[in-house]
Amino acid sequence: MAITSQQQTIYTVSRLNREIRTVLEQGFASLILTGEISNFITPASGHWYFTLKDDRAQVKAAMWRGNNRGQRYRPENGAQVTVRARVSLYEPRGDYQLIIEHMEAAGEGQLKQEFDELKMRLAAQGLFSSAHKKPLPNVVHRVGVVTSATGAAIKDILTVLKRRAPQLEVVIYPAMVQGKDAHLQLIDKITLANIRNEVDVLIVGRGGGSLEDLWCFNHELLAHAIFESELPIISAVGHEIDTTISDYVADIRAATPSAAAELVSPNSAELTNQVQQMLNRLANAFKHQVADKRRLAVQLEHKLTLCHPRNQLTQQAQRLDELILALQNAMQQRLYQQERRLANLKPRLLQRSPDRKLSQADHQLQQLQARLQQAMQQCLGSAKNNLAMQAGRLDSVSPLNVLARGYSITKSKQGKVIKSVSSVKSGDVLITELADGSIESKVN
Repeated sequence: MAITSQQQTIYTVSRLNREIRTVLEQGFASLILTGEISNFITPASGHWYFTLKDDRAQVKAAMWRGNNRGQRYRPENGAQVTVRARVSLYEPRGDYQLIIEHMEAAGEGQLKQEFDELKMRLAAQGLFSSAHKKPLPNVVHRVGVVTSATGAAIKDILTVLKRRAPQLEVVIYPAMVQGKDAHLQLIDKITLANIRNEVDVLIVGRGGGSLEDLWCFNHELLAHAIFESELPIISAVGHEIDTTISDYVADIRAATPSAAAELVSPNSAELTNQVQQMLNRLANAFKHQVADKRRLAVQLEHKLTLCHPRNQLTQQAQRLDELILALQNAMQQRLYQQERRLANLKPRLLQRSPDRKLSQADHQLQQLQARLQQAMQQCLGSAKNNLAMQAGRLDSVSPLNVLARGYSITKSKQGKVIKSVSSVKSGDVLITELADGSIESKVN
């Protein structure tokens, strides 16, 4: 039976590897592994390529330059390491591999966990708070150093102090800086220095080393001893990338023992330069002050001349003349304004004169009387015409006119108009009204 595209999707090898890579990267986003390094190579690109194996299996691994650049631990073949990695696939060959994000020697993981737990606990207790940090004294005369008397740290410190400030006195409190009981010696020497109170500042530290080498500086008892010290303490443990609990608790953390020595020692050349600069500034300040005083004296002399009574009288006389002229101008201006206002009010007063208003009212009264007479005549004529019309209309409907045309009205003796023969009976007296009189008759 032939395979056709209608029955099943056809993959290319590239597509298959790409989709498998997606599945691996999503399914194993981050995991922790431990194993032995073999076939370790470092090409010119800076990336690390090696195989991570145990007694039964192995897997290829890569750590890109961006991740391995900050690594303090330098791997080598045969080393046991613990890594944090994600799973991926190298598509061109179809090989699955680990992409390493972090690496440390096997066993450091437990120490790192203990370090983080202690750091969190001491931070919660307030041992790292900046409110408890003691400042360094402005002037240091004597420096105390708690470290190994034969180590590289004391040599570096003495070299820097001799170069920068040979006048400083140094008191060494020798102590172990590595080993199981090293923290106890460090605590004793810090306590001793505080009891003697013979130094201005205390440097506690040692040279670089592995996490195990520096572990005594991560002890909780030492942290409390540093926190409770009355003397300001500079922690100078290891190299710049090394960080210990002592660094967090100390009043100041120096990246190296040499850096700690530089913090407590002013540079002699710098001091000389500063003194010279201060002398120059003092001389310049004196010159400026003398110049300022001279300028002030000239200004005061000028003010004194201006304040002489003769000058004051002259100025007051001039001021009086100015005020007199201003008053005269103001009076003339006021008089001119009043004359213009009077000229403007005169025609307005004439327009509102009572004589003119009386003449206008009389003329208006005559006009109203004429209009009244005319209106009365018109009203009377209209009433006469209306009366004549109403009289004509009344005459046209008058019963007398009807009687004049030969009609008559028959009434009973009581004056009731007879409209039907049924309204009379024999013996009734009737009155018939005509146009020129009336006739009385009796019904038979």
